[in-house]
Amino acid sequence: MNLRIPAININIVPKPVFRAETGFSMPENKLEKTPNNDTFEISVGYVNDTHGQTNNMMRILSGIKGDLKLSAGDNDIGDEKNDKIHLATAKFLNIADIKASALGNHEIDMSQKDCIEAINRMNGEMLAVNFEQIPLSEQDEDDIKKFGRADLKGALKKSTIVEVKGEKIGLIGACPMDMLERLTHPNYYKDCSVEDLDDTIELIQEEIDKLRGQGVNKIILLSHMGHKRDIKTAQELDGLDVIIGGHTHELLKDIKEGENLIYSKTGEPVIITEAGRDGNYFGKLNLTFDKDGVITKAQNNLGNTGNFFKNMINQYVFDNILGVPERVGYVKQAPPPPANLAEENPHANFVCDIMREKTNSDIALWHHSGVRNFFHEGEIDSRDVKDMAPFLDYIVVADVPEDTLVEAFKKAVKVTYESPNMKPGLLAVSGLNYTVNPEEGTLTEMNFIDKDGREHEIDIEHPDKNKKYRVVTDEFLMSAGADYNVLAPEELYVEKYPFDKDVLISSYIKEKNEPVIINHTGRIRYESDDDD
Repeated sequence: MNLRIPAININIVPKPVFRAETGFSMPENKLEKTPNNDTFEISVGYVNDTHGQTNNMMRILSGIKGDLKLSAGDNDIGDEKNDKIHLATAKFLNIADIKASALGNHEIDMSQKDCIEAINRMNGEMLAVNFEQIPLSEQDEDDIKKFGRADLKGALKKSTIVEVKGEKIGLIGACPMDMLERLTHPNYYKDCSVEDLDDTIELIQEEIDKLRGQGVNKIILLSHMGHKRDIKTAQELDGLDVIIGGHTHELLKDIKEGENLIYSKTGEPVIITEAGRDGNYFGKLNLTFDKDGVITKAQNNLGNTGNFFKNMINQYVFDNILGVPERVGYVKQAPPPPANLAEENPHANFVCDIMREKTNSDIALWHHSGVRNFFHEGEIDSRDVKDMAPFLDYIVVADVPEDTLVEAFKKAVKVTYESPNMKPGLLAVSGLNYTVNPEEGTLTEMNFIDKDGREHEIDIEHPDKNKKYRVVTDEFLMSAGADYNVLAPEELYVEKYPFDKDVLISSYIKEKNEPVIINHTGRIRYESDDDD
């Protein structure tokens, strides 16, 4: 049976920005009965992976609608150095009236104590059914004090019930399995763990059964587990209706069977949403339930955040937290952002050029996964620039051996092409160019470009361990590693600047005092096995 719902324009700006199509098909045995008046309709506004993008947050506030508004996590970004971003994120969640959020990995960039303070600023609930922590009474007191540990598990809930239009809606949260592998400060969370997917599914089912025992038959999972895990979860549960998803930055438009319309183990429909990354999109999911709490109609709309204007009142509120942004300059020409983290990013290359020039280094690097926005044509201010790199990662310079540099690039290429989401991404460069084979996931060629523009081939099979290049990047890439190799430990820094890339970018553009043109490409070449 094919159910279709007419498109609904929920946009408040002049041009339409939501895509709303089709309904969806279901097995005949599930929807043979004729709908009656005993139904319940609800609209769910949702966000995920906004990553502390304050400009996009203000635009989302002008457009997000729904009887119930929810988040799939990664609302925030950064550690204690980003305190103003944390305050602005909490203000966004409260003004948007987000009733609950999943716990994402970026929520714990900070210490446990700071994370609890951030949770307490929210009017809504932070949910994680699969988060575990060793009781503080069983931990070393010195570690508790040194690493800012606290009863984080006690600040989280597994599930909650909200009432919408006289109906009870059950909400459950799940954090990502790889959360503790992606930490800014690993020592802060050595007392914590996350259940694996199979155990998490069992825990979610226990919460569903508990909620149904309280008379709740409409249940939503707020998941920061990633899209593939969401599909498996939907297939193996009984009684779940919707998954508001995040973490893998999928852009799930409309409703498509097999992609975001999945059937549970009892054959009932489960709708999955995900609205990309960095708050570039947000969504509205319209649902109709029958008297048994089974979805009979659905419509998934995505709003393009860039088509909404900042509300002046919200702008004033955020300016009071973040400070009034300073005009930096004018961008005359800029390409759209790349589609994925394996594509060359001219915006990031431009930033690398600035870092290299301003620090007089041989090579500048920036990891594509750290680029959280792009340059828009027109006037830009300091907040636009900061949105490019919302993490506060200090710029550092070190002398890096050639063999260390080559191995870092080899790993970056390998892990990026092994990942279905192209994470952690390739490296933007200045003073280098390199070639990759996407089919094999390998680095095949690499060249150093000196200050006079001369190209020098680097033997990637036998790199020189004695030759060194002065490299500038941020502290995360230089020494934190994460999914990349460590280039140089902190004790080997030549220089550490007390600011991040946004300061250099703003200073450079203001000093140039001319319209900026972004066309910095040709530094990554892509070859295939068919190339000669």
